[in-house]
Amino acid sequence: MRFPEEFLHFIWQFKLYGVQQLYTEAGELIEVIQSGTLNKNAGPDFLQAKLIINSTVWVGNIEIHINSSDWLVHRHQEDAAYDNVILHVVYVDDAPIYRTDGTLIPVLVIKDRFPTELLANYEQLILSANNFPCEKQLINVELFFIESFLTRVALERLVHRADEVYVHLNELKGDWDETFYHFMAKNFGFKINATPMEMLARSLPQQILAKHKDNPLQIEALLFGQAGFLDQKFSDEYPRQLKSEYRFLKSKYKLKPLAISLWKFMRMRPQNFPTLRLAQFAALVLNSNHLFSKIILLKDYKMIAQIFEELPVNTYWKTHYHFNRTAENVSLQLGKESIENILVNTMSLFLFAYGKYIDQYVLVDRAIELQEKLPAEHNSIIKQYVDAGIKVNSAYYSQALLQLRHTYCKGKKCLNCGIGIKLLKQS
Repeated sequence: MRFPEEFLHFIWQFKLYGVQQLYTEAGELIEVIQSGTLNKNAGPDFLQAKLIINSTVWVGNIEIHINSSDWLVHRHQEDAAYDNVILHVVYVDDAPIYRTDGTLIPVLVIKDRFPTELLANYEQLILSANNFPCEKQLINVELFFIESFLTRVALERLVHRADEVYVHLNELKGDWDETFYHFMAKNFGFKINATPMEMLARSLPQQILAKHKDNPLQIEALLFGQAGFLDQKFSDEYPRQLKSEYRFLKSKYKLKPLAISLWKFMRMRPQNFPTLRLAQFAALVLNSNHLFSKIILLKDYKMIAQIFEELPVNTYWKTHYHFNRTAENVSLQLGKESIENILVNTMSLFLFAYGKYIDQYVLVDRAIELQEKLPAEHNSIIKQYVDAGIKVNSAYYSQALLQLRHTYCKGKKCLNCGIGIKLLKQS
């Protein structure tokens, strides 16, 4: 197996190469004082390392390759940023490497310097056909260590998602209310229809809705019309009224509706149909003024949850999941799990993102506390980890598992994962 360069990063970072009697290929004695800091950006692999080579102290960077000649393949010889490399660590030394000033870079070969079972165990993880690489080995990792790492990963997920908020915020020229409105609409799509819901919000600015909040029919007309659901013939009075209102508003605001084909109905429970979700979203718009400001002020997560309970959904939907199709016993309100989903994916996210943005870490703490108080989410991904022995007692940890899956397990990034590193170091 040809292992990735990251495997050698792992060997160097944790000094698994055997630190006694290290010599460069030129026969110079090496003492590693500091391995340096792993660089995840462009440039040498480890920054600010400190070595003693033949009694001389060197401070600089470390570059690591499988073969020495990879330096030339990557064209580092043309980049002055690599002139401060004080040691070239390689698996195979197949070419001398020089700085741009012509000086030879010392090279350390670490082939045969680490236990062979280390590579074998790494291969076992990477070649695993399990649901995730360490599924069968998690039992060998202390629960306390797993929980500590998941705490870090949950925070990592919030930071990553907050960055997505900031990108969107920048597109909207710093308008937090509009950004929040877009993310809230997307959340009401609940994954399957998240994209068309976000597209709908982008096509229908919140300031237009604000002008019609005293008229429920016009709010509903704007949302259903922009979603593309009113471009058909209706037998019922309510949708005919919506269509008439939308025709006027569409012309007034020069609106262009979405294609109805964007919305997904297949393999969904009727309670999750986009038509009912749009009706609930319209009720939320009608029922809430300055919602973003409100959640920043509310300290009790139960009070935040109440915003989404007892929404004034139009009674037409008591007997419909679609326009022109009747149904029985339709529940107009969001279910408990749906509300918890919104609290986790929009409310806690915006508390965190806004708190971090304005350096008010009381909001950051409140975002984390909100996730810690909410029950863990349930889906097939989280079940795989629970079945492997991980205890998940809050949304904070279920969010961590989703991040673990997406960032580490899916791409088999075991060398970047605290759990994977722990397993390899135990070998």
